[in-house]
Amino acid sequence: MDLNSDLGEGFGIWKLGDDNALLGIITSANVACGFHAGDPSTMRKVCEEAARNGVKIGAQVSYRDLAGFGRRFIDADPTELADEVLYQIGALDACARAAGTEVVYVKPHGALYNATVHHEKQAEAVVNGAKAFKDLPVLGLPGSQLLKKAVEAGLRPVQEAFADRGYTPHGTLVPRSEPNALLTSTAQIIERAKRLQDGEIVAVDGTVIKTQAESLCVHGDTPGAVEHARAVKEALGTVRAFT
Repeated sequence: MDLNSDLGEGFGIWKLGDDNALLGIITSANVACGFHAGDPSTMRKVCEEAARNGVKIGAQVSYRDLAGFGRRFIDADPTELADEVLYQIGALDACARAAGTEVVYVKPHGALYNATVHHEKQAEAVVNGAKAFKDLPVLGLPGSQLLKKAVEAGLRPVQEAFADRGYTPHGTLVPRSEPNALLTSTAQIIERAKRLQDGEIVAVDGTVIKTQAESLCVHGDTPGAVEHARAVKEALGTVRAFT
């Protein structure tokens, strides 16, 4: 199982999460590309630390929404959205190459991630932006339009699960505005990781969802993220990048 986390989500003087500590635990880093968070210096520092730790770098692309941290849906023109995805990947890849590594996958962030579960045009736009750069693997929710469009475009779809997010009975994420959206107990998060080894996720109502997730996400901005990630790694036994 791959263990990923969202990193580089500070901006200017604002810091969020302990990137360096997480980079000593995870196998893949979803790095903010400046649209929902991050800036050139932050991006480069994360890439340098990821390279030192042998962690794979992925572009966490987003709507252009710094003020909303990328958590607000934007009815973006598909062509413009594809171009913005391409732009973000290219910017991060420049930082990664300066550190002696490269971007090896793409994952949407926040509202864009959730939109591409059902929004066919935006899912296609994300895939088109990624493919315009290179045939990169795409991380997304199992059964999503995003992964469907990735397959159609000849890109590798990577099914992802979340260690610290609540699930609806339909296999989608509980909106952050609703109760039970976030798991904050280390015990709950460890239980989620262990059930995933059996190909299962338990929804907030007790429904058991079957999954074949290859990558497990622990959000870098979740309270106790470092402790959670370390506990998950120990629970899984072996973690390795999917690429």
